[in-house]
Amino acid sequence: MRTPQSTYRLQITEAFTLFDAAERLEALADLGVDWVYLSPILQAEPGSDHGYDVVSHARVDPVRGGREGLDALAAEAQRLGMGVLVDIVPNHMGVATPEHNSWWWQVLEGGQESPLADAFDIDWEAGGGTLLLPIVGDDDWSEDGTVAHLSVERGPDGEARALRYWDTRLPVAPGTGDGLAQQVLERQHYRLVHWRQADDRLNYRRFFAVTSLAAVRVELPEVFEATHVEIERWFDERLVQGLRVDHPDGLRDPAGYLDDLDRLTGGAFVLVEKILEPGEQLPRWATAGTTGYDTLGLIDRVLTDASAEAALDAIDQRLRGGERVDWAEMTHRTKRRIADTILRAEVLRLEREVRASRAFDEAHGGTAAPTDTADAIAELLACFPVYRSYLPEGIEHLRTAAARAAEARPDLAATIERLLPVLADPRQDAALRFQQTSGMVMAKGVEDTAFYRYSRLTSLNEVGGDPEVFAVDPAEFHALMRRRQAEWPHAMNALSTHDTKRGEDVRARITTIAELPGRWEALLDRLLVFAPAQGRAFVNLLLQAVVGAWPADEQRLVDYMRKAAREADAHTHWTDPNATFESQLAELVRHVLADPARRDVEAFLAETEEGFRANVLSAKLLNLTIPGFPDVYQGAEALEQSLVDPDNRRPVDWGQMDALRERAREPLSGGWSLEVAKVRLVREALRLRRAHPERFEGYRALEPQGEAAEHAIAFDRGGAIAIATRLPIALAARGGWGDTTIELPEGHWVELLTGRALRGGETRLDLLLGTAPVALLTRD
Repeated sequence: MRTPQSTYRLQITEAFTLFDAAERLEALADLGVDWVYLSPILQAEPGSDHGYDVVSHARVDPVRGGREGLDALAAEAQRLGMGVLVDIVPNHMGVATPEHNSWWWQVLEGGQESPLADAFDIDWEAGGGTLLLPIVGDDDWSEDGTVAHLSVERGPDGEARALRYWDTRLPVAPGTGDGLAQQVLERQHYRLVHWRQADDRLNYRRFFAVTSLAAVRVELPEVFEATHVEIERWFDERLVQGLRVDHPDGLRDPAGYLDDLDRLTGGAFVLVEKILEPGEQLPRWATAGTTGYDTLGLIDRVLTDASAEAALDAIDQRLRGGERVDWAEMTHRTKRRIADTILRAEVLRLEREVRASRAFDEAHGGTAAPTDTADAIAELLACFPVYRSYLPEGIEHLRTAAARAAEARPDLAATIERLLPVLADPRQDAALRFQQTSGMVMAKGVEDTAFYRYSRLTSLNEVGGDPEVFAVDPAEFHALMRRRQAEWPHAMNALSTHDTKRGEDVRARITTIAELPGRWEALLDRLLVFAPAQGRAFVNLLLQAVVGAWPADEQRLVDYMRKAAREADAHTHWTDPNATFESQLAELVRHVLADPARRDVEAFLAETEEGFRANVLSAKLLNLTIPGFPDVYQGAEALEQSLVDPDNRRPVDWGQMDALRERAREPLSGGWSLEVAKVRLVREALRLRRAHPERFEGYRALEPQGEAAEHAIAFDRGGAIAIATRLPIALAARGGWGDTTIELPEGHWVELLTGRALRGGETRLDLLLGTAPVALLTRD
């Protein structure tokens, strides 16, 4: 199996097609990139800029370049010796525009009798034999089921061809087209219902809470085959060398799916987008590992000053009126809210499947199901400690959830005990569905809610991380990296992705707050005079983003503010926006961008500038050199100060990237530009990995000695050495490296950023890191 030494993620869109990507490959190869990594390229919903809403598995999206575009890219990649990794979406399809998804159209047209009815995960019985479509707006809905703005589309012969609700076109079953639009609608295999009814009445599984993404049953052999025919062609024709599997936790049987994929691709390189909680291990599936959120979190934490935890806790507590955050309690509350509201339909479906289980009846001698069954299921979901388990392995997670749920709700203990035999048995449909549902609740309750409520240090509020874990020390970091080298040497290491809440260099700036918590509090107090009286903790989160992304234009920051505030779901909401609160936050952003507040912010930035520069380069060096292989998100070879999507999917200025790459050919000397230094670091590391992969096959910690030893983290990968600076502001405050040294292995070495030659033995860090705060060495 061919494995990458590095990847470079490109977002393929209508504006940046596969043809454009093909033209970009030569520049990426010059940067040192080994494989190009493409966002989803199968045909997606019209206008989609991300590609995760696939409407056809039969073809490469024509607007993204189509089959010819993939051919062109594959040919150019082959010429340059590069591999191609493609992101695929097996869990769901886009159904926002049924006329563009022929599978969904046929199910709507034929109902349960459609040959494709089993392709989607639909509970027909719960819908009374129909499929509920929650697309009707507030002004168009009547409680009697009447839908306004509904019309019949007829052909020249007068026959009904479709129903239209505003711009949504829907099929008409044969022989049902006579009469007025409402009469025609009542004869179909689907029902149009108010959009809020998705919360508790939806009868098809979806991606998280997104009703326009309907889940696909790839566990059925015929569905797997039909959804992978084009992917199989890519491997048969050697156009693609590897795959990234999106959201495997949504699949009924991730291990079985990956085995099927392994057979289909002939054992090709495969990664999974799997989020692991602290201490959780990836199952031994047919995969090279995860997409690297786990290492992202470790890199940020080894560069975070652990001594600031109490001070930042105190700031957060003061902004909450004296209330101290209990992270476990907060996430339990947000997860339970999700289970009771936007994912209530999934809980009720689980209840129906549990009640249908003979094991549930037998657990208590055939007595009737308790009336609190749904309540108990929701509590178990809220208490589940990881995204999901994979029965029969991982049974301890269910037991942990049951113990926590019974402790939190003693009144549910008997029902929880009765549920366990069902939910622990992988032969039970309810058990398999519970596994699919727990990840949905975790993602929506934690990533998309609690992450926006907890503002202690938001560089830690990142996908795949636990904000409660404030920092890790170098010894722990080294131990985890040795384990990674032994167990997952070909997994991906991410630092920025299309899903990160904040780009890597936004987080690098926010990390400096941990070194100057008092200065941050003073700045925060000056800025809070412009903020609304409510939501002060959220304002802390917002202002960290403003400072981290500085200088960002007003519209980007206001857009971020609106999304973050609604995700927090505390003072304003997606379904019920608080216009007053949002306008007050927008006014805060405008004040911060204008004097005198602007001068205060810039004074803080100036004070933290050297620390920021060191954090940027140190995080990048670790990402590029630790076990596994690095992915560079598009444009992240230079400064990556994006905020949450869609901000992080903005077009890249490739002309600027080319100019920086040209300047980065020269060794660094005094007065270096941060962007040039970062590009040079990426260029030298990627080129070294590609030319000498054997120098990255081990892992040995190098232990600095001396008064400032805690400020360095270093390791030898087997001929390539990385040395990074940590806690740079405190290092400067103590007067620098002083007599601190590091022992380089015997032999001749070259430091690739500066071109400086070195010999093995004891080496002073003030000399080694005198030009830049990081060093990348390789044997000469």
